[in-house]
Amino acid sequence: MKLSQALIPTLKETPADAEIISHQLMIRAGLIRKLTSGTYIYLPLGQRVMNKVINIIRSEMDRAGAQEILMPAMQPAELWEESGRLKQFGELVFRFEDRTGKKNLLGPTHEEIITHLVKNEITSYKQLPINLYQIQTKFRDEIRPRFGVLRSKEFLMKDAYSFDVDTKSLDKSYQLMYDAYCRIFDRCGLKYKIVEAESGLMGGDVSHEFMVPSPAGEDLFVTCPKCDYASNIVMANCQPTKDPKKSEAPQALKKIETPGATTIEAVSKFLKVPASQMVKTLIYTADGDPVVILIRGDHELNLVKLGRLLGTDNIVPANAKTIENVTGGPLGFSGPVGLKDIKIIADHLIQGMTDFVTGANQADLHYINTNPGRDFKIGQTEDLRTITGSDPCPKCGTKIEISRGIEIGHVFKLGTKYSKKLGANFLDQNGKSQPAVMGCYGIGVNRIIAAAIENSSDKDGIIWPKNIAPYQVIIVSVNPKEEKIREVSQKLYDACRAENIEVLWDDRNISAGIKFKNADLIGIPIRLTVGKNTLANNVVDLKLRNSSEQNSLAPDKVITEVIKSVQQNK
Repeated sequence: MKLSQALIPTLKETPADAEIISHQLMIRAGLIRKLTSGTYIYLPLGQRVMNKVINIIRSEMDRAGAQEILMPAMQPAELWEESGRLKQFGELVFRFEDRTGKKNLLGPTHEEIITHLVKNEITSYKQLPINLYQIQTKFRDEIRPRFGVLRSKEFLMKDAYSFDVDTKSLDKSYQLMYDAYCRIFDRCGLKYKIVEAESGLMGGDVSHEFMVPSPAGEDLFVTCPKCDYASNIVMANCQPTKDPKKSEAPQALKKIETPGATTIEAVSKFLKVPASQMVKTLIYTADGDPVVILIRGDHELNLVKLGRLLGTDNIVPANAKTIENVTGGPLGFSGPVGLKDIKIIADHLIQGMTDFVTGANQADLHYINTNPGRDFKIGQTEDLRTITGSDPCPKCGTKIEISRGIEIGHVFKLGTKYSKKLGANFLDQNGKSQPAVMGCYGIGVNRIIAAAIENSSDKDGIIWPKNIAPYQVIIVSVNPKEEKIREVSQKLYDACRAENIEVLWDDRNISAGIKFKNADLIGIPIRLTVGKNTLANNVVDLKLRNSSEQNSLAPDKVITEVIKSVQQNK
């Protein structure tokens, strides 16, 4: 493609609303343009990258034995009501009625649709296992779309769904997808980490996320520098360590005035007591029933862990009236002392603490020297907090590391959650009806592009990983008006095309400085420069985008070097 004929509208300035590197560079390099909040138009350069990613995904999914289908973006709401997820997804779902009044939605995911399909097409164990996948647009009505294509309202996903006769067979299907994902992300040139993950709204018992470490990532994950432990932060287990300041002789319980101090920070400052020597009494409702949770003052409650413990994800903070009914006191002063007829669930760290500060269930009052067992009874101790950077590795005890990452893929063992609810059954070898055992496997196609840029760019622009670059070679003609320069450039352009090398020729009549800046900005891996100075020495300059070195080669030899470089990159 000749750049003079291409739609690659590069920008010198960074858009004001682009917060992270990938968003900035995707706009500046002419990959995308914003249509409205959370939706983007992919321009030719961006679409070429997208197609490269899609082709890699498709080839590896086919290699793993999955079969491609295409399901509609528009879905009947009744299937989501049948699965119970319409209420769970809430306002994330775009909903509408057709002219007949039938309720529909734009699919944020496709578990219900694929299960409905298999219910009607698979009847016997002889037809299993089967894995069906699609590459399709998804829709989610995000409250605050941001970070460009990393959190948008419309996005492209590859989602696959496996159906097996039992959990042993599912393990094999899951491993096939797990391995396929590794090959996909390796081929896309991404540095990624595989972590244990929470299944969330998808459901299931086992899942793994594929995370690209990046300061721009919205997810936190935990790794151990010594062993192979890696987990999403909400799944990381905390060791039941004891308070190192445990007193030999607990002090007498005492009530202290704390006027207007309703937060850990305020009470800590007023009493000059560290947050680690305080205990938060949190009142929640789970499926409408109140629960009391105790967490150390400097820690945070992990709602995922609490949900697993209580067997529900319908957990919300209690309102002021419920808090008063449970504690007898106002919001902001809750404590465990004196609570009656309600079970107290404590993080296992609380059991080892003594002489700590808690609310007194009265306005403007707190207790000091509170001790479990003596002053109140703990009904149950569990790991309920979110891990911190000072915690040891749950596996080997080494101090953990917490990093930010961009989730690019997620694999789930769904089990029979959807097949039971939606009736996707098969007849086993004994002629007995059984629910199919399902797995779900998603890849964020747009996210791969953004993650690649976040981890492979510099101050001048994008440095594309070799296999997903929009073009393999860019020819920069310093002054294409000069006959010799244009003649040599044309020969290089034709030679590249003859070898099926994807080439972009900057044949525009603009300054060399702008051309070089544009070439660095859009990040094509190999740059060939043809100019008066190079031809005076009968050479063409060859430079790799990911290197500062430059080689000068005779025009008849440079294509040989390009072919070698391209082949090495495959």
